[in-house]
Amino acid sequence: MNTLANRPLTISGATKTYGTGSGAIHALQDVDLTVSQGEFVSLVGPSGCGKSTLLWALAGLHDLSSGSIKFGEEVITKPHPSIGMMFQDANLLPWRTVQKNIEFPFEIRGQKPDFAKIEGLLNRVGLGGFGPKMPRELSGGMQQRASIVRALSSDPEVLLMDEPFGALDAFTRDEMNMLMEEIWEETQKTIILVTHSIQEAVFLSNKVYVMSARPGRMHKVFDVPFERPRDLKLMESREFFDLVNKIKAEIQHQPTSAAAAVAAE
Repeated sequence: MNTLANRPLTISGATKTYGTGSGAIHALQDVDLTVSQGEFVSLVGPSGCGKSTLLWALAGLHDLSSGSIKFGEEVITKPHPSIGMMFQDANLLPWRTVQKNIEFPFEIRGQKPDFAKIEGLLNRVGLGGFGPKMPRELSGGMQQRASIVRALSSDPEVLLMDEPFGALDAFTRDEMNMLMEEIWEETQKTIILVTHSIQEAVFLSNKVYVMSARPGRMHKVFDVPFERPRDLKLMESREFFDLVNKIKAEIQHQPTSAAAAVAAE
């Protein structure tokens, strides 16, 4: 259980413009958002609205053109040891075992891995005994489980997730969603998920933030009222179905990115 207090993530006026050979791409415009410690929130919106750009900025992997991101009182301008990230692909190094892949971030930081914690996490996600295996010996779902262990093994306060289950089949994705629900219940970590699946966002989150078409802004927030712990039967309820459709309508009724960009100028 995370016992630290008063470490929200605060995004203020986040704006990002990329320079390209064919002209500037205005990805984000004046994004303001505060995620309280221990919240599980999701970012959804039209394709290309800047969701991943914002997440990478939160991870300290992208600079903003203007605005700021704070973790508590610290300004985030580079990767932070208390902020972990899961990517769209498991990104396991094919020449290293599962165990050595999980230990790799510790090697980069010059730290000794917590072997007992890693073993406990491997058992928790159903990969007990798979440490000596090579990534090619694991299914896609098992590789993503290993990626979860790698992200959690350093016990970050914040976990950023960039569409980590998008390539999985529906059954395995449901398994991953249940696993993340259980892990959040156990740890109460701050988690920010970028996803194209509205069902996934509603099932996992306390709040779902809808971003506008590019340049991305915070368009609307939906509080998710369902009690925890949750199970997959929730997705069969009328209340769940209605909330998913409300969020979907907010995304579908927005202008295209090109029209939004003109309107923002």
